[in-house]
Amino acid sequence: MSEQADQDMARKPATAATRAAHAAMAKALPIDDGADFQLADRGFLATVPDAEVTGAWSQRPFGFMEGERPDTVNPSLWRQARLNARHGLYEVTPGVYQVRGFDISNITFIEGETGWIVIDPLTSAQPAEAALKLLRECKGDRPVTGVIYTHSHVDHYGGVLGVASPQDIAAGLRIVAPEGFLEAAVAENVLAGNVMSRRATHMYGGLLPKDPQGHVDSGLGKGVSTGRVSLVAPTESITHTGQTIELDGIEIRFQVTPDTEAPAEMNFFFPKFGALCMAENCTCHLHNLYTPRGAQVRDAKAWSRYIDEALDLFAADTKVMFASHHWPRWDEGAIRTFLAKQRDLYKYIHDQTLRMANHGLNATEIAELLRLPPSLEAEWHTRSYYGTLSHNAKAVYQRYLGWFDGNPANLHKHPPEAAGRRYVAAMGGADAVLAEGRRAFEAGDYRWVAELVGHLVFAEPDNRAARALQADSFEQMGYQAESGPWRDFYLTGAQELRNPRPKSDTPRQASPGQLRTLPADNLLDSLSVRLNGEKAGAATPDFTAVFTDTGERFAVRVENAVLHHRPGDGGPPVELTRGLLIDLVVGAKALEEAQLEGEGAAALAELLPLLDRFDLWFEISAP
Repeated sequence: MSEQADQDMARKPATAATRAAHAAMAKALPIDDGADFQLADRGFLATVPDAEVTGAWSQRPFGFMEGERPDTVNPSLWRQARLNARHGLYEVTPGVYQVRGFDISNITFIEGETGWIVIDPLTSAQPAEAALKLLRECKGDRPVTGVIYTHSHVDHYGGVLGVASPQDIAAGLRIVAPEGFLEAAVAENVLAGNVMSRRATHMYGGLLPKDPQGHVDSGLGKGVSTGRVSLVAPTESITHTGQTIELDGIEIRFQVTPDTEAPAEMNFFFPKFGALCMAENCTCHLHNLYTPRGAQVRDAKAWSRYIDEALDLFAADTKVMFASHHWPRWDEGAIRTFLAKQRDLYKYIHDQTLRMANHGLNATEIAELLRLPPSLEAEWHTRSYYGTLSHNAKAVYQRYLGWFDGNPANLHKHPPEAAGRRYVAAMGGADAVLAEGRRAFEAGDYRWVAELVGHLVFAEPDNRAARALQADSFEQMGYQAESGPWRDFYLTGAQELRNPRPKSDTPRQASPGQLRTLPADNLLDSLSVRLNGEKAGAATPDFTAVFTDTGERFAVRVENAVLHHRPGDGGPPVELTRGLLIDLVVGAKALEEAQLEGEGAAALAELLPLLDRFDLWFEISAP
C-alpha cells in the first residue's frame, strides 16, 4: 500500500467545519454552575485506583479527560464524559450505597437486617464482585441476602454471579424482578442476540481506542464492562403497582412501569430510608425511545404517565432519589422539579411528533424540525447524551405509523447494493460520485457525503477511495455528535470502512454465556430463530428432549419449516443436559462425542444441521 493510501485510511483531525460546529454548540449550552459535579461527588467514600477490574474494566484509558477538551469531541458530551468519569463507593443516604463508574450502570446496595440487598448487579460478574468487595471493606462484611433487577437489560442483571454464587441461588436466594422480565430479557439478548450484540459493538464503541479521536463516553456511563455475563432467572415477580414486599427486614413499595425504558421495568420506594429508585426511567439525560442497537420502540406516552404517577405515589415522602445510572438527587423540591421535567420531556416529544405527523410530515421531516421548549432546553439533564430528539421523534412515528411514510416510492425500494449500482450509473460512474462527495466534504456537508458515497461503497465495496471518503465523513459527524452512541456509531463505522475485517469461512459466534443459564423452555424457544426454513423444507424431525439436569421433558418437532416445542412427551426420547444441547447447537461438541442413542437421538441429529450458527461480525457499513 502506498504512503498516500495509508494517509487516506488514517484517522483525521477535526476540520474547520467541525470546530465551527463545536463553537456554535458551546454558545448554545446552558450555564454550568457546577451543581451536577457537586451532586456526582456527594457522599464519596472510597474507590480503587482507576476503578481497575482485571480482565473486565478500567478507567485508566480515560486519563486524557483530565486535560482540556480536544477539538475532536463535542463540548457538551465532554462535560457529560467528565461527570461519568467519577468512580467509587458513594453513600446515597445512611443504609443506601452505590458503586458508580465500574461499568456503564450503577450497582446499589441496601443495608438489610442481616446482610446486603443488591440492586442491579452490573453487566458482568467481575465488576460486580469488585464493587461488593469495596462495599464490604468500607461498610461491613455481610452476606448478600437478596437481589433486585430493576429491568430487563443486560447491564442490570448480567453480573449477578459476581454477587451471588450458584450455591446461593440453589439455596433459595431471593431474586426479585418485574413481571415479564425473563421473556423480555430473552427476546432482546437471545432471540435477537446476535444482531443486537453486533450493533452494540457500534453503539458502545467497544472496538474503538479510548482517546480523543475514539470512544470518550456512552452518555449513559463511561462504557460497558467485558467480563462474564449470565442470565439467572428471578425467583419472584412484581406484578402490580402498590405491591409491597419485605426483603431482609426492609419494606419495599413497588410501581410497575412496563413499556417505558424497558418492556419490563419497575420503580420502587424504601420507606425506612426515604429513598426512591427510579430504575432507568429518569436519568441525567434524554433517554432512548428507540435504541440504535435495536429493540422494540418504547411508549413515550406511558413513560411520561408513569413518571407522573411516581410523583403522586412517592414524592411527598422522598428524601433522596437514585437511579440505575448517573448520580442521585436530594431534597423534595429538587426531586419534584427533576421528575416533572423528565415527565414533560417524553410527553413533549410524543405530542409534538404526532402533531406534525397529523400535518402530513414524515419521520425524517419531523426529526429535522423538532426542538425542545426553552424551559426544557435550559436543563442539562434533558440533553441528547444517549437518546436524541432526532431518533426519538422517529421512534414515536414508528410506534404509531410504522416504517412506511405513505409515499409509494418507498413501498418497495431496491436493497442497498442494487440501489447503489443504479445511483452510481445514473451519476455517471464512480469518479463522478467521488468528485461530488469531495466537493461536499470540503463544504462541510458530511451528511450528504455519507449518503451519496454510501451508494458507491455498496455498489463497489472494494473501492478504497469511496471507503476512505465515507469514513472521513463519518468521523467528522462522530466528532460533532453530542450523543455518545451516535459518536461511537460514526467512529466505529469509519474504523471498519478503513480496516475491513477479513472474511471467514466459518461463523464467528458470540459467547453463549447467557444461553447456559436459561430455563429449558426459553432455551428451546431460542432455537426456533436458528431454524433455516429453506434447509428445513419438508423435514419433520420429532423427539422428546429429556433434560437430565432439570428433570423436564419437552416435545420438540418441526412442521412446515417451523420449530415447535411444548412441555410433555412427543416423539421418541433423547436424554441430555441443557449444556450439552447448547454445545451441540454452537458446535462446541460433535454429535459423535455426545454418544446419544436411540430414535430420539437420530431425530436430534436430523435437526442439528438445520440450525444456523450466526456470525457476529457481519458487515454493517458495507455489503
